[in-house]
Amino acid sequence: MAETMLLDRRTKELVKEYVPDGDVLDSIVCFFSIFADPTRVKMLSALAISEMCVTDLSRVLEINQTTISHQLRLLKNLGIVKSDRQGKIIFYSLVNDTVNDVMLKGVEFLGC
Repeated sequence: MAETMLLDRRTKELVKEYVPDGDVLDSIVCFFSIFADPTRVKMLSALAISEMCVTDLSRVLEINQTTISHQLRLLKNLGIVKSDRQGKIIFYSLVNDTVNDVMLKGVEFLGC
């Protein structure tokens, strides 16, 4: 007995073409996972305003420096933040505005 299609062939082809898989899917999931941790969201929000060092982030967000350093290392490895050494101090900033744009879209969607 032939299987009955609920979708037309064109829709099926479009879905197969546009739904990500493989490395693209893994990259998208990894990107959006950065927003799954409240500490990271706070840090990214602060870095969207200004570049900061670990000490400044720790003080303004009231989060211990070890946690800040750990999250910055993760964000740097993912290519979300970059660092700039100025003497003995390392300042961190967002690589570009994309992360902040995504967060702002989330706030807009949620009506916050």
